[in-house]
This record gives sequence, structure tokens and C-alpha cells, in this order.
Amino acid sequence: MKLPRRNVLQSEWVLSCAGVLVAAYLKLVWFTNRFSYHPQPFYEPLEPQMPLILAFWHGQLFMAPFVRKDYPGKVLISRHGDGEIIARAARRLGIGVVRGSGDNGREFHRKGALGAFKEMLRALADAYNMAVTADVPKRAYVAGLGIIMLARESGRPIAPFAVATSRFLRFSNWDRTTIALPFGRGAMMLGELIHVPPDADAALMESLRRRLEITINEVTTRAYAAVGRAEASPVDAVLDV
Repeated sequence: MKLPRRNVLQSEWVLSCAGVLVAAYLKLVWFTNRFSYHPQPFYEPLEPQMPLILAFWHGQLFMAPFVRKDYPGKVLISRHGDGEIIARAARRLGIGVVRGSGDNGREFHRKGALGAFKEMLRALADAYNMAVTADVPKRAYVAGLGIIMLARESGRPIAPFAVATSRFLRFSNWDRTTIALPFGRGAMMLGELIHVPPDADAALMESLRRRLEITINEVTTRAYAAVGRAEASPVDAVLDV
């Protein structure tokens, strides 16, 4: 009986340390990059629309907590092993966490999506801004219907955004995960808000899903251009393949 308990404690220790280190690194990146905000003013026009559903691409996840500023916010993070480390880091950065995975809007029973969907609705009802990756594994840069359904059921607008830094590492995995590096320039780019009517039918929801996809692609490309790395947009890289 003692051996399993010791293994669990060791695992908790590793996860806790990893969460602390990730949070500390992200703070280092945030404070050592000179960030610009687009458009200006950035936050003031958003305040009357809050709470918002903040939408961005999966591979750009790590800097997303810093969009929050002083407003209450939560982020959707998957339940897999890497997600646990990210969730712990997010909490240390003052961000609430909803655990579960997004989907294409048709399979809420999988990966805890149904429970996460209900929890996100509660968070929005309690005036938390909700940050959600618009693309779902493993279809990078393709917006799922789930986020459109969340906007329809909650009555809250979607705010497409991107955060880019001039110095970064990018992996060749499905979502082209991007790790921002310190000591450079950064840009936070916001797109036009998208409102989903409560009576939106399938055709309108698909149209808005496509509009969201195009808008996130645009703001991501513009964010990299703002830091002098127009050629480095992951969206353009995918389209060139």
C-alpha cells in the first residue's frame, strides 16, 4: 500500500515543479518582450461586451493567459498529461481552468467535452472571459463548430485574437506548437467580434464558423507581421505545404 502512495506523491511533485517552471518562464517571456497592441485602444472597447469567448489557434496557446489583463478569465485545457502541466501553470498565472477537450460540435460525449461545455457556460454566466482554442485535434487552423455552439448557447460574442513574438521555437507536430522566446518584440492582435444569434440554424453556424476561421488566420498573420516576422506565420506555412 505504501509504494503506490509514494509514486503518486512523486508524480505530484514533478507536475507541481513543472507547472511552476512553465509559469516562471512565461512571465520571463512576457516581461522581456516589448509588446504592442492592435488595435488601440485595445481593452476599453471590449469592456462593454464582456464576458467574451476568446478564440485562438491551438499552437499559440502559451501566451494566451496574458491577454486577460485584470479581467477574470478561464481557459479550456485538455485532460491529457501535458495539459495537466499547462493547467497548473495557468493557475499560477491567475487563470481559472476548465478541463476537457473541444470537438467539432457533434461528439460532446467524447474526451469530457460535454462536461467542459457546461462548465464553460457556467463560467460565462458568472462573468468570466473564456479562452478557447478554436481548432480541435488534429485539424490545425480549422475552426470547430463547438465554439460557435458555445457562443450561441451563452449569448456571448467571440473575440478572435493572436499573440506573436519575434523570437520563438516552432515544432513540427500537428498544431505547430510555438514556444515564444524572451528578449524580443511581441504583438497582441484582435479581430472583429463575432456574434452568434440564439436561433442560428446549421447553415448560419457553418458560415460563422468559416468566418471565425478566416479571422483568426488573418489576425495571426498580422500579429507576426507586426513583429517583423511576416514570413513566419504558422498559418501561411500550412497553406504553403
